[in-house]
Amino acid sequence: MADQPCDSMNDVRASFDALVGQLDYPMFIVTTATDDERAGCLVGFATQTSIDPSRFLVCLAKTNHTYQVARAAAVLAVHLVPEDGGTLAELFGGQTGDRLDKFAQCDWRPGPAGVPILVRCENWFAGRVLERLDAGDHDAFLLAPIAAAGGGDRGQFSFRRARSIQPGHPS
Repeated sequence: MADQPCDSMNDVRASFDALVGQLDYPMFIVTTATDDERAGCLVGFATQTSIDPSRFLVCLAKTNHTYQVARAAAVLAVHLVPEDGGTLAELFGGQTGDRLDKFAQCDWRPGPAGVPILVRCENWFAGRVLERLDAGDHDAFLLAPIAAAGGGDRGQFSFRRARSIQPGHPS
């Protein structure tokens, strides 16, 4: 017998949570900068949205320090966390920029518009922010790539592996 559609909102939520709980997205680190501040965080909600023109959507939690900086920034950099990048994922996911300069703890270089580019993440792009959209407890930033680098296939640090990281900023 096929699964029946859910009738109540509680059933819908439970079924939806079960479905998305099976997904294993790649994890990204988003960095940004303004004249006054640098920021970066671990991100699991991100996707390409268009091929021509190239577009990418990245979502930042509204409680996150990086979100506060990104609201005033023109450019974000999106780094694919390599499979062996657990220490970096822990730094950018388990610490908050409110209390710690994450960039003092890792190697980076300035990229477009002064945005930090993480040396450890060979696969990255920087994107100009085209739009900011309310997406619930996150805001979605629509990006148009302006610079990119592909350093080969070093695998991906996955969402399932990131589940054990305690957020530096509570949601």
